Amino acid sequence: MNKKQKRVLQRIIISFICILLFELISVKDYFEFFLYMIPYLIIGYDILKKAMKGIVKRQVFDENFLMAVATIGAIALGDYKEGVAVMLFYQIGELFQSYAVGKSRRNISDLMDIRPDYANVEKTDGTEEKVDPDEVEIGSFIIVKPGEKIPIDGVVVEGKTALNTSALTGESVPREVDVGDEVISGCINLTGLLKIRTTKEFGESTVSKILDLVENASSKKSKSENFISKFAKYYTPAVCYGAVALAVLPPIVNLIFFNISPQWNEWIFRALTFLVISCPCALVISIPLSFFAGIGGASHEGVLIKGSNYLETLSQTKYVVFDKTGTMTKGVFEVNGIHHAKLDDSQLLEYAALAESYSNHPISKSLQNAYAQDIDKSRVTHVEEISGKGVIAHVDEKVVAVGNDKLMKSLHIDYHECHHVGTIVHVAIDQEYAGHIFICDTLKPTAKKAIAELKHIGMKKTIMLTGDMQNVAFQVAQDLGIDEVYSELLPSDKVEKVESILQAKDNKEKVAFVGDGINDAPVLSRADIGIAMGALGSDAAIEAADIVLMDDDPLKIAKAIKISKKCIRIVYENIYFAIGIKLICLALGAIGIANMWTAIFADVGVMVIAVLNAIRALYVKNL
Repeated sequence: MNKKQKRVLQRIIISFICILLFELISVKDYFEFFLYMIPYLIIGYDILKKAMKGIVKRQVFDENFLMAVATIGAIALGDYKEGVAVMLFYQIGELFQSYAVGKSRRNISDLMDIRPDYANVEKTDGTEEKVDPDEVEIGSFIIVKPGEKIPIDGVVVEGKTALNTSALTGESVPREVDVGDEVISGCINLTGLLKIRTTKEFGESTVSKILDLVENASSKKSKSENFISKFAKYYTPAVCYGAVALAVLPPIVNLIFFNISPQWNEWIFRALTFLVISCPCALVISIPLSFFAGIGGASHEGVLIKGSNYLETLSQTKYVVFDKTGTMTKGVFEVNGIHHAKLDDSQLLEYAALAESYSNHPISKSLQNAYAQDIDKSRVTHVEEISGKGVIAHVDEKVVAVGNDKLMKSLHIDYHECHHVGTIVHVAIDQEYAGHIFICDTLKPTAKKAIAELKHIGMKKTIMLTGDMQNVAFQVAQDLGIDEVYSELLPSDKVEKVESILQAKDNKEKVAFVGDGINDAPVLSRADIGIAMGALGSDAAIEAADIVLMDDDPLKIAKAIKISKKCIRIVYENIYFAIGIKLICLALGAIGIANMWTAIFADVGVMVIAVLNAIRALYVKNL
């Protein structure tokens, strides 16, 4: 508990002891009023103060106003114990709610701890200077000692260590890194000393973006939250006017039409009971809390959800569309063969690696890795990267075209088909076919299980979209158990395919797209829900996505959907429970069956139960 919660608890205990003592003391009515005002003011002064502020600001109709009117009215009618008890139990409910929100915030605060406090920058004379991460420029060299957080994204230039990535990914197994490996901010260096060359400014680094996503998640409200906000806006004034009508109309009717005693006290008491019952706290508090807890629980598992609206949409997902490379496969390509080469294999590989030297595509990287020599980029000029086809560049004044069969066809070059299932990179030099390079990618270890799990939780269809060759795409889809596959697609083709899926589905069913590359950003934005692979994914993909999986594990897709379904189930449980109990108790209160103690249960009891139910959204580890 924080200090504020402890103070509220102390006030509750003191007030409760006072009520018990006064019950044991026999005093006259006028003295009883002054005695009971002591616990009433101890427990309720802040509620009365908030109610007064609301009246002054002309924002009258809220739960503080309802509680103030109901309790003051009960005391005015001589029901001192009921008036104090209502305020006491209301504060107990508020304490439960405060504790629940604090618990959810602490879950997200664990993630906030990834923010680094400083960076050790290596100066030109070899000395170190401790500075704020915001002050570190791109290309600076920083030193990260064992036990310190990596402050900014970069590449390891010296050292070897194991990194604790659990705060980012939820994965407890340390990740080994060596010279040349990319590292992301927020990880904790466990063993060795690292020297890192920064590749981003702090504001653009992984840790900064994650913190921004989490901090802004609550600003994007779901339809359920917006409904409850609108509901409370009209509901609270309506019940206040209803309570006035209940207090005034029946006595007047009794007096005028039936010529009997108006019984003002009885009807005013019923109206006050009606007010306490009608307080919408259970809905107003528990619904946002459920979403907040769901987002907090998901973040603890390495699933970052940018808002409760996306959590609600995710729960309605029935179609999951995947990119292939880097999403369902590791995106780590290896050269496995060189076929039909009209010059030495090493020379063909050299031309291909040089032509691709300016590209960051995984296939380009695999060619450069296979070449395994320093690349002299001065030998390369006039580089033209053709989206979805390949690269054309001048190497040693020769025109080298490196790419797929679409590139060869567009250049009107006859090429040899390859009987191997994998990625085929064709090479042409000065408009003549020089051979092709066979490259393989490997499936992610959890990819097959991820597809099976999605089908198990009720997905209607799984679909894969890729720019890769048809035979490669078909083989991957078959190995994974994916229902449909579309291959040899350009980025614009992927958008068109997703749009056709969106048009064919039922309106209530949602389509999720999972991708990781820059070329996936348009599709991520177009789908009902975009899911990006965050740890190794591109900045553009993470920016465009609604949900980010921090450890690139496709199995987390099903986990995210299960978290969303649990959260939405809890939201609707609270809505039906709270409204149902209140309607029953309102009816009983209006006809005089429900007393103030029933009202306390209908307000505080329902709120406590709803809040405790909302906290369940935090616990997602075993889903």
